[in-house]
Amino acid sequence: MASSSAKTTAADIEVDPAVLADLEVDSYDSSGFATSTQSLTSSINSYVFENGRRYHAYYGTEKNHLPTDEKEQDRMDMHHEIMLQLLEGKLHLAPIGNSPQRILDIGTGTGIWAVDCADTYPSAEVIGTDLSPIQPSWVPPNLKFEVDDMSEIWGYKDDSFDFIHVRNLSQSVEDWDHLLRQIYRCTKPGGYFELAECEFTIKSDDGTAGPDFQKYMKLLTEACVKLNRPTVTADMAKDLLDRGGFEDVKVVTLKQPFGPWAKDERMKKIGAMVMLTADAGAEGYGLAMFTRVLGMTAEDSLALCQKTSTEIRNKNYHVWEPFHVAYGRKPLKASEDK
Repeated sequence: MASSSAKTTAADIEVDPAVLADLEVDSYDSSGFATSTQSLTSSINSYVFENGRRYHAYYGTEKNHLPTDEKEQDRMDMHHEIMLQLLEGKLHLAPIGNSPQRILDIGTGTGIWAVDCADTYPSAEVIGTDLSPIQPSWVPPNLKFEVDDMSEIWGYKDDSFDFIHVRNLSQSVEDWDHLLRQIYRCTKPGGYFELAECEFTIKSDDGTAGPDFQKYMKLLTEACVKLNRPTVTADMAKDLLDRGGFEDVKVVTLKQPFGPWAKDERMKKIGAMVMLTADAGAEGYGLAMFTRVLGMTAEDSLALCQKTSTEIRNKNYHVWEPFHVAYGRKPLKASEDK
């Protein structure tokens, strides 16, 4: 059985007084702040185009409702830097030691986390898997990418990875129990699994939150529930790892600010990067979910996405999103029935 976990939540984020100086102005300008892998078959490289965006098709369009085009790839790379900053330069929080031998990154996206991981741990063979072959071909010699569907039975051997990493995949996971069984089976006894997820909700420490952004998050959460892919909360993250059989589970919750309104310089930088991804992020997460799942028109969906990104750039709204990082260790004497 898994042991009880320790949960850590960050303190309130103080708003920069310069941001509050003129509430009649919504622009940050007034506050002085400037704002393919290996040879693959054509079928694997096939995509569908909807509302001006390119989406995955090979394993089925329902597998992932986020785009795979260059605009989305740029956003994912920027979000990787945002999450690095949130973790103060760390790629992960799990204490995997200095010389892991095998690391698996599920849903690797552009592969940027896997590339950094391979550079950080030259002792390790790093594997990144994804539905779409959008990763670079020029990578460290200890890294390889594979096109695969995480929802199927994995072909990896039992007890074969020191560390398995999953980040921002909740909108694509229907059966967490199946995924956790595969993760647990393939993790070495004493090895670690880490789950990092942004929760689809916005909060404000000073009570400022725009109505359109709140509506956007409400509808996004509704679509996720309709797909049986609920957003991951801190309690859910803990429960998933406990239920999966991992022990010494830890959950850390950090705050991802939308916009450079924070007084703290590091949080201001993070918020500025989030603001730069506002258009791509709102459209990327919302457009297909609203049209495909909720049946909204493309015009209404795009309008809400645009209103949301406008509010993110409004200095008078000081909102943040919870970013949960949960990790746990597979017992040295692993249970046979997992």
